[in-house]
Amino acid sequence: EVQLVESGGGLVQAGGSLRLSCILSGSNLYNYAIAWFRLAPGKPTKEREPVSCVSTWDGTKYYSDFAKGRFAISSDNRMNVVYLQMKNLRPEDTDIYHCAALIRPQWEIARGETERLSVEYSDWGQGTQVTVSA
Repeated sequence: EVQLVESGGGLVQAGGSLRLSCILSGSNLYNYAIAWFRLAPGKPTKEREPVSCVSTWDGTKYYSDFAKGRFAISSDNRMNVVYLQMKNLRPEDTDIYHCAALIRPQWEIARGETERLSVEYSDWGQGTQVTVSA
């Protein structure tokens, strides 16, 4: 089992940018695919919305439609950290953002963008709040 800790959330005006960080401990990052999800406070976890994911061993990246062109995911295997750079933020991006991990063999069973964004990730962080004001 690995541990994930997110940071970088905050309050920003519409049109602004934030960079979220997800630090993995307990293993090497290159063994895992990492995803970002978002969820409104108080909502059940089944309503988590995938944002983006990356296979840290080869850099394959996927994005949900709302994130394409505005968000960028990247990984630094030396530092065991995955970033989510978000720009041109909108009020509807307000949510708690969680990162999640799934070990490579299980992630590779999924095929394509939709499956890999929505596969059942096994380890989760506590989340970081992103608030975008109008």
